[in-house]
Amino acid sequence: MSQESEYTQGDLRNTGMRLKHDREWDYELERIVEAVEETNATKVGLQFPEGLKRRGPSVADDLRELVDDDVTFMLSGQPCYGACDLDTYLMKRTDVFVHFGHSPMKDTDKVIYVPLFSNVDVLPIMEEALETLEPPGETDGVGLVTTAQHMNRYDEMRTYLEDEGYEVHSRRGDERLTHEGQVLGCNYASADVPADQVLYVGGGKFHPLGLAMEHPDKHVVIADPVNNVVTVADTEKFLKQRYGAVHRAMDAEKWGVIFCTKIGQGRWEQAQEILADNDDAYLITMDEVTPDRLRNFDMDAFVNTGCPRITTDDGPRFHKPMLTPGEYEIAVGNEPLENLSFDTFHGTW
Repeated sequence: MSQESEYTQGDLRNTGMRLKHDREWDYELERIVEAVEETNATKVGLQFPEGLKRRGPSVADDLRELVDDDVTFMLSGQPCYGACDLDTYLMKRTDVFVHFGHSPMKDTDKVIYVPLFSNVDVLPIMEEALETLEPPGETDGVGLVTTAQHMNRYDEMRTYLEDEGYEVHSRRGDERLTHEGQVLGCNYASADVPADQVLYVGGGKFHPLGLAMEHPDKHVVIADPVNNVVTVADTEKFLKQRYGAVHRAMDAEKWGVIFCTKIGQGRWEQAQEILADNDDAYLITMDEVTPDRLRNFDMDAFVNTGCPRITTDDGPRFHKPMLTPGEYEIAVGNEPLENLSFDTFHGTW
């Protein structure tokens, strides 16, 4: 197994990231300008994910130079964490709406998706990951997955592993996924392949932890080209946190059932099933689910039918237990504790 850097995994020193963050992204300005001209648009909405919002004014400046003076560009200030997280208010009030940083979750003429692919070289960290993967002669191959930011290198990744002697297994997953081998923070269907090990190439641990929870029988290796580290997905700490939340909610009497009104996150039928089965459950509709917004509700626990990342990423920050629908079923006694699993989304809106 490879040794981790002397720095923490969130530390960008010694990784070359300072230069990489100064790179030029392809914002596909010509495609946006063409849409403006074809529709005679006078209002254009631009939505960026949180990590790229600072680039919004510069992109707007560049676009202003390419269109007529009567075109107004509007930057979305709403939080954005994925392709499911569209600013529908702004989208309805603009002639052209552009969503940067994510691949399309659903084919639509209403949104221009600009994925913003990363130009980070993935091969060095993949070479290091070979030390942690089972060798080709001792395994049934390897599943290969990544995020939208690195899909431009997917064929290169596959070829590299094949040249090293591996049989590479990949699939597209379901209709929520745009590309073969792509995973989302809420969907790991692309990892459902006939291989005992999966290589995840991408930044951070959330995606591979969810993958490991969804597929506990698989050995999940993380090759992170952003933080320049190779690790193995270890769900033990994550599971302890989730078990703790479930146990704290077992004595709850009043439940707040969160229904997220964001276009790609609402699971209305699931929320209704919980309400129908529990007279002490109350529906709370929200767009952005945050601890501060729920603090004034007199509930013993909450169950979130919206984005799973709200529960798993921010769960400890809520003043009362925040559970996924599956965890809720365990807390109220409908399912045994050993059935605890990661909450995933399938299908589009």
